[in-house]
Formats: sequence, C-alpha cells, structure tokens
Amino acid sequence: METPSLRWVAARALAYLECGYPVHFSGPCGVGKTSLALHVASRLGRPVVFLQGDTGLESRDLVGGLRGLHRRKVVDEFVRGVSKVEEDVVQRWSDSWLATACRHGYTLVYDEFTRSRPETNNVLLSVLEEGVLVLPDVTPDVGFIPVHPDFRAIFTSNPEEYAGVHAAQEALRDRLVTIRLQPYTFEEEVAIVAARSGLPAEQVRQVVTVMQAARADPGIRPAPTVRASIIICRLLATTGRSPTPRDEFVLEAYRDVLGDGPGLNAFLKRLWDSDGKVTAS
Repeated sequence: METPSLRWVAARALAYLECGYPVHFSGPCGVGKTSLALHVASRLGRPVVFLQGDTGLESRDLVGGLRGLHRRKVVDEFVRGVSKVEEDVVQRWSDSWLATACRHGYTLVYDEFTRSRPETNNVLLSVLEEGVLVLPDVTPDVGFIPVHPDFRAIFTSNPEEYAGVHAAQEALRDRLVTIRLQPYTFEEEVAIVAARSGLPAEQVRQVVTVMQAARADPGIRPAPTVRASIIICRLLATTGRSPTPRDEFVLEAYRDVLGDGPGLNAFLKRLWDSDGKVTAS
C-alpha cells in the first residue's frame, strides 16, 4: 500500500539512487522502513541482495572468504610406460552478499545496518566513495573489486536509543542521503492496515483508534506499532468477528498483541467499558 506521503518519499529516494547516491531510511519501529526499502529496490529493476544487520557480523561475512577446496591433477604420459603426475589443492574464494552486489551491479538492501558493529561496516566506505571493494589479503591475484556502475545501496536503521543499536560512524553517515520517516497519520494507518488485512476500512478505523490510544498510554510499553493493528485486523478478517472489544476473543487478542505493561489491565478494562472508544489515561 503506497499512501501519497510514501509515494513522495519513494520518488525522492529513486531520484537519489538514479544519481548514484545511497539512500538511508531512518525512523522508529513500525513505520515501514524495510517494506519501503524493498519497494524502492524493486522499482530499480535489478536483482536485490538483502542483508540484515547483526552485532555478530564481521567484515568477512559481508565480503566473502576462502571456502572449500579446488583440486587440480595433471597426468603426463608423453613417454610410453612413464607417467608424470602433478597434483595441487588450493582454497577457493567465494563472494558474500556485498561482494556479489558490487561485482554484478545488484541492489543492496542493508536492513538495520546499525545493528552491526561500526568496524564491520568500514568496508562500505571505499565502496560508497571510491567505487571499489577492498578484499582481504588472502584473496588471490587482485586485492579489490571495481564496483559495477549499476550497483545501488539502500540502508535502514532504528534510532540509536533502541536496544542493540550501535552508533554509526560519521564517515559512513556522511556518504548516505538520510530520509527520516515519521509515524503514520490516522488515515494513513487505516489505509495501510485495510490493504494488508482485507478488513473493511470502517472496521479498521475502530482498531486503529484503539491502537493509537494504546500508543499514547504510558502504561503500555513497548508501544504497539502498525504491525499490531495489522495482526488484529487480519485476525478479524479471517475469523469473521466484529472489532468490538466486548467480544472476549477480541479482548484477549488485544491482550496478546499489546504485551504485559503495568497499565495493560486498566487499559483493557476501559476498552471493555467503552466498547472501543477508549482514550489514553
């Protein structure tokens, strides 16, 4: 589902990418950064390499390494009755995600890149600035890969205060065009959830009203994202139930997706008493 605001963001991102600049979608959880990155990547019409940040990743996981063995055997029988055999075994180089994208001109989508340690992402500096991917010393013959002219890169990240997020080095951020995504408006969330769930928009409005009240309630943490609205609405569409929270099944579904914050029981009681017209405490 592409709302007018998302359509505008996607158009700007494509313009930057066509100019050769990598794009970085930054914003809180639940604003659709990954979906938008994959959508924009698909518009480029090139194969996509998807990489997800992780604190356990190392540079060689992005670039590649020596994996497996190549055996070569030569038998010389030029003189009848005399055989000369030469045999050697060497390790074979294998490209990983980044090297594959750079070598063949694919689109790299690096999701939540700040979950990887900054030193892991240092290999990207020469890729984005000089157009070369420097290979480890163990590589045979050449020490770098020229970046294909069709190579494009799209990054996403959560705010630094989120658990498991590292501060990205300034040198890398300086090479990215950062587009900051904002939480959806009420109407945008309704349109997205209706498209993703198949539930009629009028019923989706009732669910989104509840979810926005939950986000504003300090007793419900972590605050629910658009994914929570989609889960509830898809459940209602599948089971054929009404979104009224006075249905025990629906009320327990809200409990399932809203977690176990200290204010959850009070929120659900207000939800039951008001039949979904609850506001933040």
